[in-house]
Amino acid sequence: MAHTIPILTRAGQTKGEVTLPAGLFGIEPNEHVMYEAVRTYLANQRAGTVSKKTRAEVAGGGRKPWRQKHTGRARAGSNTVPHWVGGGLAFAPKPRDHRMKLPKKVKRLALRSALSSKAAAGEIRATEDIELAKVSTKDVAAILKAADAGAGKVLLVVRAADERLLMSARNIAKLIVLEAKELTTYHLLWADRVVLTEGALKAVEEVFGE
Repeated sequence: MAHTIPILTRAGQTKGEVTLPAGLFGIEPNEHVMYEAVRTYLANQRAGTVSKKTRAEVAGGGRKPWRQKHTGRARAGSNTVPHWVGGGLAFAPKPRDHRMKLPKKVKRLALRSALSSKAAAGEIRATEDIELAKVSTKDVAAILKAADAGAGKVLLVVRAADERLLMSARNIAKLIVLEAKELTTYHLLWADRVVLTEGALKAVEEVFGE
């Protein structure tokens, strides 16, 4: 199903209309594939550097803490056992690689499913391109307000981003700026509103279109 949405200016006026490509924004969303894509993304963000000591690695344990009998205390053979303060962990976590992989076709299907889900819910907005050389926090805020995306979590997708745009956008709470080529299923589902510039719409079709 094709969706047609207006292209808005910074002032909130309608500049024109754009028909979202049905192959990207009009398919039947596959929920399981989206789940797998989000699961893979989150797994790949994990550092996997946590490390704790087992009872073989903690200091101590060279001798029996006290004699076996006639002390009035429970028997103890080592001060490195897990139930003693300062002892090692029974199942100590060690550094590991959490990375997962998804086939390229599955990743693309998940992204198209997320875009289609957002389009069907009316959560996609289109705006005119941002002038990177002159952009400021005030400009970004005005663009979001004009696109009815001034509240909640917002994903702003642009064709290209520079340090000036990223610095301007970081002052706005709950806003993430991504280049079209960096778009992920996770970020699409995270956002309450997805705002794409004209250039970003073309780039998304170029990168992820069939």
